[in-house]
Amino acid sequence: MDRPDLPLNALRVFEVAMRQGSFTKAATELRVTQAAVSHQIARLEDLIGAKLFLRTSRGLAPTDEGRLLFPVLEQGFDAMSRAIERLNARRDIEVLQVGVNTTFALGWLMPRLDAFRRAHPRIDLRIATNNNRVEILREGLDMAIRFGTGGWTGHEVVPLIEAPLSPLCSPDLARQLLDPADLAQVTLLRSYRSAEWPDWFDAAGVVCPAVQGPVLDSSVALAELAASGAGAALLPVAMFERYIAQGRLTQPFGVSVPAGRYYLAWPSDRRATPAMTAFLHWLVGASARDGLPGE
Repeated sequence: MDRPDLPLNALRVFEVAMRQGSFTKAATELRVTQAAVSHQIARLEDLIGAKLFLRTSRGLAPTDEGRLLFPVLEQGFDAMSRAIERLNARRDIEVLQVGVNTTFALGWLMPRLDAFRRAHPRIDLRIATNNNRVEILREGLDMAIRFGTGGWTGHEVVPLIEAPLSPLCSPDLARQLLDPADLAQVTLLRSYRSAEWPDWFDAAGVVCPAVQGPVLDSSVALAELAASGAGAALLPVAMFERYIAQGRLTQPFGVSVPAGRYYLAWPSDRRATPAMTAFLHWLVGASARDGLPGE
């Protein structure tokens, strides 16, 4: 059997009349006439086949049917009001989807996200981490923070933070390293960029030994392995300050080599939204306040 359409207006009038205990007061709250209130209540009574109010010498009194219906409607209208308030509160919220290199996300961005949210409470920032392999359009992103040279065809790029590389290892292992040449006696953990260790040894003025340690495609994984004492990893020191502060890693030598930098990128044919512009300005400003090298 089909259910009759619920007369939402009549249900609302009934809920107010029950709460106010008077058709006159209900009419005042709803800004209608008392006759309009009586009409809506009569319509609802006809629909359910039962009286909802009785007129007594002491005024309006709800029937058992009215008392049964009221709490259900009160809760329902309250829930609808809260939902509408949430929708109104989100009406001016702008979602920003950003792909972020995992090393940058964990080493720099995540500890500063609260500051961004305080500065831009109307931006719903959503982060998707990656190992520097990202396709902004295909993945439904607005922007991406990438590591490299910045030469990505079809993209606008803004340089953020330089990331020179230097060996990092556990404090126990570092006590065995008195000179860069001593690194030849330990396992040298490698990224997929094979020229990094030779470039660093060249900068240190030492002949590069055979590099035969394991190859990983994540700087975070390299850092974890180095912190466990498995060897020395060539890492962007600025991204692992937390590890150093915790005593998990240390930098045995001050020599570093340039390897690229982090960039904020987005498709050239995409018009920047207010949220994109705000995020860009915040990133540039925050990195400058940290005193990190950039442009």
